[in-house]
Amino acid sequence: MTKKLCVVGLGYIGLPTAVMFANHGMTVHGVDINERAVKMIAEKQLHIEENGLQDRLNTAIDSGNFTVSTQPVEADVFIIAVPSPINPDKSANLDYVRDATKSIVPFVKKGNLVILESTVPPRTVEDIMIPVLKETGLEMGTDLYISHSPERVIPGRVFEELVNNDRIVGGINEESSRLTEELYRTFVKGNIHLTDATTAELVKVMENTYRDVNIAFANELAQICDSIGVNVWEAIKLANYHPRVNIHTPGPGVGGHCIAVDPWFLVELQPEVAKIIHKSRRTNDSMPEYTALKAKSILDKKNISHGRVAVLGLSFKANIDDMRESPSVEVIKHIEELGLDYTAYDPHIKENKLAHQTQSLEEAVNHADLVLVLTDHNEFKTLNPEGFADMLRTKHVFDTKNCIVRNVWEDAGFEVTVLGDSKNV
Repeated sequence: MTKKLCVVGLGYIGLPTAVMFANHGMTVHGVDINERAVKMIAEKQLHIEENGLQDRLNTAIDSGNFTVSTQPVEADVFIIAVPSPINPDKSANLDYVRDATKSIVPFVKKGNLVILESTVPPRTVEDIMIPVLKETGLEMGTDLYISHSPERVIPGRVFEELVNNDRIVGGINEESSRLTEELYRTFVKGNIHLTDATTAELVKVMENTYRDVNIAFANELAQICDSIGVNVWEAIKLANYHPRVNIHTPGPGVGGHCIAVDPWFLVELQPEVAKIIHKSRRTNDSMPEYTALKAKSILDKKNISHGRVAVLGLSFKANIDDMRESPSVEVIKHIEELGLDYTAYDPHIKENKLAHQTQSLEEAVNHADLVLVLTDHNEFKTLNPEGFADMLRTKHVFDTKNCIVRNVWEDAGFEVTVLGDSKNV
């Protein structure tokens, strides 16, 4: 029998997941509190950027298997895929998860399955969701099945990874896990590993925290290499030839809804124990200021006291339109605090979200004293500055992602500075 799904949250994870199920024969109703997003989706327009999403959305809606609104409906399975951000004090903000759970209570009935996909602190299912779901009057684990199955995908490759990646399923009991595994087998080709809900919650947070700690190590190495005549990118590459070493790459900071957020869940959970995790978060959060100060030092050495910086890249990673927790925004704040002007450009951010953002590369670099590359979009990797070099007041580029073709920029008359590289000065 075809199952009916209700997916709450139609963002970067919820919408692709909903479309995926709809295109595999399920009847899916998508829910989001963002009325504009709902209206756009209903009209087959995208409010997010993801490879392959447009065609899949068109198919899902045209088939009649996918509908959207701002309110949940009765279903066999409810999937909650809403944000779980952090508050200004770095504590977990679980309001979206709590509110989404409350929103489905009037529609839940005996035999239903509720799945939380959002990345959350350990014990969220037990301490946040279950108390709310008990308002249904149903018995947890016998009348109502509940599990946590976190997404493990990266923007730009969501559909490929939804299918092929291994998946973790943690139910509140064995039957909850079994039912969830059966559902995801609709399209998942990777292995599905079963555990309990709290372990599943911790595993996802562990995965992102591992990467954050690794990046913090790389960022410390970059700062060391900035002053000892070594190119950190070359050194990391050589170190990674060791069969048991996998050092990540440095950059102007860490952004996104996962790596920059999830480690704080563990710090909040056990602050006296999570010392390495806390230090790593602080290190990565300090990189935007470090980047801005280095940009200013480049201008100071040229005796430019009130320079203008052309910022290239606003999304938190390459080739996507997601600015959540983007270090670029923090770099710009520090640039302003240092008394520098800026103009920002990102080919993937189609709507101006900052005061001095432009949709024109030429406008961004016009009269600039420094080009600051903060995101390694493909467009920047292949950029030939020859066509706009004469528009700048000062031909200098500071590449924080080691992504530009150095000799191409040098041939166009630019001095090149790369984060963590004091060897090739």
